[in-house]
This record gives sequence, structure tokens and C-alpha cells, in this order.
Amino acid sequence: MPVCLWNHALIPTCLVEPGKHHESATYLPRGILVPLFRRHFQFTYTVSQQQQRNMDEAAPPSKKAAKKAEAKARKEALKAQRAEARQAPSSAVELDDPAKGFYGQAPTAPIVFQGKTIILRAWLQTSRTQSAKMAFVELREEGNWTIQGVVTATSEPPEQESPIVSRPMVRWIAGINPESFVVVEAEVQRPIEPVKRCRVSNFELRITRCYLLAPAPAILGTTLATANRPVVDLNDEAIGAKAGVREEEETDKEGPPAASMLVHLDNIAMRKRAPVQQAIADIRMEMKHLFRSYLKARGFKEFEPPSLIGAASEGGSNFFRMPYFSQEAFLAQSPQFYKQFEIAGGRKRVFSIAPVFRAENSNTPRHMTEFTGLDLEMEIRKDYSEVLYLLEGVLLYIFRQVHRIFKDEIELVRSVYPSSEILLPEPGQEVRLMFTQAQQLLREEGPAEFRHVRDDEDMSTPQEKALGALVRQKFNTDFYVVDKFPETARPFYAKLDDTAAAGSAEGAVKVTNAFDMFLRGQEILSGGQRINHPDELEARIRAKGIDPASPGIDGYVQVFRQVGVPPHGGGGIGLDRIVAWYLGLPSVHLAAYYPRTPRRLLP
Repeated sequence: MPVCLWNHALIPTCLVEPGKHHESATYLPRGILVPLFRRHFQFTYTVSQQQQRNMDEAAPPSKKAAKKAEAKARKEALKAQRAEARQAPSSAVELDDPAKGFYGQAPTAPIVFQGKTIILRAWLQTSRTQSAKMAFVELREEGNWTIQGVVTATSEPPEQESPIVSRPMVRWIAGINPESFVVVEAEVQRPIEPVKRCRVSNFELRITRCYLLAPAPAILGTTLATANRPVVDLNDEAIGAKAGVREEEETDKEGPPAASMLVHLDNIAMRKRAPVQQAIADIRMEMKHLFRSYLKARGFKEFEPPSLIGAASEGGSNFFRMPYFSQEAFLAQSPQFYKQFEIAGGRKRVFSIAPVFRAENSNTPRHMTEFTGLDLEMEIRKDYSEVLYLLEGVLLYIFRQVHRIFKDEIELVRSVYPSSEILLPEPGQEVRLMFTQAQQLLREEGPAEFRHVRDDEDMSTPQEKALGALVRQKFNTDFYVVDKFPETARPFYAKLDDTAAAGSAEGAVKVTNAFDMFLRGQEILSGGQRINHPDELEARIRAKGIDPASPGIDGYVQVFRQVGVPPHGGGGIGLDRIVAWYLGLPSVHLAAYYPRTPRRLLP
């Protein structure tokens, strides 16, 4: 019976009369036929009838000469094959491998998988060879979703309709560079014992096909294990280092090396692949979503403040200036004026989520030159406590929801950056201290250096942290409010509290209807009531040493002279800060997608 070879393009090539398809031909798998034919023939040709007659007329060689020629040909072929293997890259697929269609570089045509299997597109995280017939790989999808894959060589010929897995295929898969992107066809199976190295521990994948979609380089700038370690030096500039030379990665005896912030940011793609960074990013995005949904459910309207403005937002010198055609432009320090413009324009409740820019040359874990602000403004019906309670409510809502939704992510972050579990007050038991009470608590029970803090001076960062420790100890909470800040510690638009005066050794101190909110002893929000009468506003501007007619300020005051503006108040939240302090991170830079500092504008 004639035998036909079914080639890889699914076009039968019959080894009978050329150009004809024999109805009784038997079609066999290529993986069986190729080795079979190569054991008997050096070459196979389809020849014309005239060529066949010429060959028949030629004298046949002797048996000894034929055997000698065949042995020489085999030797030359083996020699050429070995030379080609030495010259070919490690990722090359062996040409005579019966499984060569099931692995290698991704074909240009769409890959079609058949059978009761799954198809997974993932990063190959690690690989290890068990033997010539078996290898293991770890496959990772987005986040820290990892599963073990096992590839085992099958016997030849395989069972009917079973995929072929050869030793070269096992060797090729085990040699794929870490962090390459692959697509695999695999069958889900139970491992002999749980795979502790992977998040999916009770299942593994028996790989039957593997294609390389995007190879990674053999040498990476940093490894995923290093990117998933805590940053050992938050300084993002290699001070004193030679140009083009990175800081050395630090090592410890218990795990992979840890790297500085400089190394992390210079290898931004690997940094973002780290599960801990993706967990932080997911929590950050959810906080934005919760802020927006909480306010929209309470009648707030979102608006978009500009980032390019014609004058400094709130006076002072902490602003970025730049040429703007024939004028000068500035980056917005705050959406404060524009929130109030929205209230003046007839809105009762508004909020915005926008970038904020501060030209502060502060290289600390608390500061960045660009951050995301969550801001709101609202009409006041009775008194400013309405604003305080709403802002307190939105923050507690965010924290409680994140704790409920992201327990696994929080634990992941805590495994890299250890911190105590955050303590929140029970509903109805929120902690609200007057500024004078907070200062008194520091004087009486705080560290010795705060024995003489004054009621008319703003709190320093060390004071805030010391107060946070005292509040946690006395009230069992990490979240609290400090109200009635002195007017010396608040901007010109803060409404004075004319009904109260705080007594101190220095005499009467003017206080404002303004407050801060703290988490783990660090400020995350400033808010309060604003001045809504133009004459009072102008007087306060002058009292702060600012000219009401100066650019930017004059237009702000004029809005309150154009129309009657209702009493209103609001607050601003630093998104990066609430993410960082909620998770107990050592720096706000770790909570930002692409941190901007006085020393870094890239990536």
C-alpha cells in the first residue's frame, strides 16, 4: 500500500506517481515517518520518468562500495549537525526534532491549540532542570499569581493523539531566560505534594507546547527577587558615584540582594513587575475609587482644575515657573482657589483628583515635587464641623474598605515592609483633640524635648510623630483629628474662630476653624472653613503680608466681590501619603508610580 507523508503545512506529499493523490494511501504522523526514512535513505527525490530510465541504465555500485559511501555520508552529516549546534544560539530548535512544531520562536500565523487543555500567557519566572527528561518552570501572571509548570519528555512513538515532548524540547524550555514572555498549552494536574514556592500550590501544569513570544536578555539589570525586597537606601541620587556606574547592591545572608532606590528606578520595568509594587499600586487605585464613590453618593460633583496657571496659587515661593509663549506660567500648587470658584459658581459640593506641584527642595521621605491631591469643597449650612465630619468619614471609609478588600495585598506588603496592624477608632469613638490639648499632652507626657512647646506655633514633624505614639497608647487608634489650629499656622483664606481664644502663658492666641488629620503620627489632610466675605478676606491677606492686588490674588478676591458666596469649607488629602502611612511604608516615594523629587525627573 502506498504511504504518504503528512507535512507540517497539512499538504499530503505522496510517494507514488508525482502530482497524483492515491485514494488508498495511508497517512502517518511526520514524527514516525521521518526517523523511519532516514534510517534507510540519505535523500528522497521525486523524479521524472526520463530521469528514472537514465538511472536504471547506469551500472549499480557494489554492496561494499554502497555501505562505505553510506557510512561516510552519515559521518559527514553528524559532523555538520554538531558544527551547526555549536554555532546556533541556545534558543534554536533542532531541525530533526519530531516535537519541533510544539516549541520555539512564535510563528507568524496564529497559534491554534486543540484538546481539553488550558492556554496560559505568562512570564517565565524561573526554571530548573530535574533531568534530561524533566524540567520545572514557574509561570507568573499579573501580580503575584504564580503556578508551577512541568515538562516531561514522552516516549516515541507517543500514544495516539498525544502531544510529543522530546528531550530537546525539555532542554529548550529549561533554557529560556527568566522574565521572558511565553504562551503555553498545558493540562492541569495535581502535584505529588503542594508547591510551596508558588501561590497556586495545589495544582500544576503539564506543559505540552511552549512558544516564546518575547525573549528577555540573558543578563538583567536587576532580578525580580531583588525588586521584591525592601529598598535599602531611599536616596535616589548616586552622590559621589562615577558617571555610568550604579550603586552596588547590598546583600544579606538570608535572601537575594536588596537594592537602593536608584537601582530600582533605573530598572523601572522590573520594579513594576515586583508583586509588592503591584499590590501597592492596586491599593492606591482603590483608594482613589473609594474617595470618588463615597463623595458622589453624597451629592458631590467632580470637576477638573487646571495645572497651568498664570500666577502662583497661594503666594509664597514654592512654585515652578516656565515660559508660556509671550507670558510666564506656573504649575498649580493647589486646586484651592478653583474649588472655591466652583462654590461661587453655584455648586454646593465639589471634588477633584489632580496633580499638585511644590517647588520645595526637600529631600525627605515625606516630600515630593509632584503628588496627587484628593480635594473637596462644600457649602456649610450650620458650622464647619460638617466639613470635619465628612472628611473624617471619607477617610475612615477608605481605610476600612481597603482592609476588607485587600487583605492579601496588605499582608504581602507587610511581609516586605514590616509594620504593625493599623488601629482605627470604632464608630462613634473617633478621637478629636483641640490643638491646645495636643500641645498639652506633649508637654505633660511626651519626650523631654517637647516640655515647652507653645500653643501659637505649628507642630514640627517630630512633634507629630511623638503625638501619634501618645494617641495610640492612650486611645488605641492610629487615626485622629487635631482641631483649632492657631492662625499663625494657617493660610490667609482660613476662617478665624471669633468665639474662642486659647489661653496660654503668652496670652490670648487667635485660632481658626481649621484642622489636620493624622495617621500613624503623620499628617495626611488639612482642612477647615474658608473666608467667604471679600472685606474680611482682603484684611486677612494684608495681615499675612501679602498685597491683595498682586497677580493671582487680585483675581481670587474679585470673585467674592462679583457674587455672594455662601459659607463653605473643605480639605485636601495627599494620596501618596495616605497610601504610604496606611501601609506603614518608610517613604511616600514607594507609594508613587513615578516619584518626582528635587533630584529625579526620570523615568
